[in-house]
Amino acid sequence: MSQYTKNPDVVSKLSPEQYRVTQQSGTEAPGTGEYLNNKEPGIYVDIVSGEPLFASSDKYESGCGWPSFTKPIEPANVSELRDTSYGMIRTEVRSAHGDSHLGHVFPDGPRDRGGLRYCINSASLRFIHRDDMQAQGYGAYLDQVEDVR
Repeated sequence: MSQYTKNPDVVSKLSPEQYRVTQQSGTEAPGTGEYLNNKEPGIYVDIVSGEPLFASSDKYESGCGWPSFTKPIEPANVSELRDTSYGMIRTEVRSAHGDSHLGHVFPDGPRDRGGLRYCINSASLRFIHRDDMQAQGYGAYLDQVEDVR
C-alpha cells in the first residue's frame, strides 16, 4: 500500500487557483472546473498527496456546478469536518493524508446510491484515466472503475 503525504514540493508547484482551493479552503467558481464534464473512466486523486479519492463510476451530474460523486473510492482517505463558515452549517471534505480542502458533502444525492452528494472542486483533483491506472500505481482500484453510462 502506498504512503500518501502532503508533499511540499508539489504544493510549491500548484497553480494559484489550486493553492487557494486546497491550502486556503477556497472554492472554484461554479461551472468552471476542469473535471465538471469529464466522462472518461478512471479515478480522481488528491492533487497534493496522490491519495485515491473518487471513481468515475461514482460520478454523476448533480447540476450544482461542481463535479459530484456518491461516495469516496477509499473512505479512509476522506475526512469530514464540521464547517460553520459563511453563516451555514456544512460538512467539509478534506483528503485525510494530504489535508487538502476538497469541497463539501450534502445529504441530497441520489437516494438509490446512498443519498450523498460529494461536491468537489476540480482544482483539488488529478484525474488518472483507467488506461494509466496500473502504470501509475493505482491498479488495485481498476475493479471499481467502469465506463460511465
